[in-house]
Amino acid sequence: MDIDTAAVDDAVLALLYLTLHDYNRAWKSFDWDVMNRLHERGMIDDPVNKAKSVVLTDQGLRESGRLFRQHFVRASRKE
Repeated sequence: MDIDTAAVDDAVLALLYLTLHDYNRAWKSFDWDVMNRLHERGMIDDPVNKAKSVVLTDQGLRESGRLFRQHFVRASRKE
């Protein structure tokens, strides 16, 4: 199976938005390879530490919110 890791990474970044707390922290309960790639892209701080959450960079926070809205928010209906 040929997995599109960029698409997986974007989906995980969007899902990190669901667990945001303390402004820019999110629970890091996703695959370590994905988390490392997000770190390499500058979306999150280094995920390798004892904390159960990871800090999203300013860029990561913006992109996480954008991807979340793109993939998971229904368009509002005008009545």
